Amino acid sequence: QVQLVESGGGLVQAGDSLRLSCAVSGGTFSAYAVAWFRQAPGKEREFVVAISWRGGSTTYAESVEGRFTISRDNAKNMVYLQMNSLKPEDTAVYYCAADPLGGGGRAKASYNYWGQGTQVTVSS
Repeated sequence: QVQLVESGGGLVQAGDSLRLSCAVSGGTFSAYAVAWFRQAPGKEREFVVAISWRGGSTTYAESVEGRFTISRDNAKNMVYLQMNSLKPEDTAVYYCAADPLGGGGRAKASYNYWGQGTQVTVSS
């Protein structure tokens, strides 16, 4: 069974940085596309960024492009989200998700496996 566990969230001030981590166990991690989504209170869960199974292709939401960077280490079964220049509107629960078919993309429905989420709060 595939499990994803996020970590690294916290409370920071606007302009600060955070790095989220997602540990993936079970299955063939190196074949999965992986993405980060986020959900703010009262809002729909939204796409943040995705990375292909080899890591050669990334797709970012316009709201985070240039500030966030996704990376993966297939040897360690880890995915990372480096978040710089954080804004109060980045406040949300951040979820890691995996697509075992490797297609990835922006749609939540593409991802079969999800973590429990980690809270990121950015104060102004």
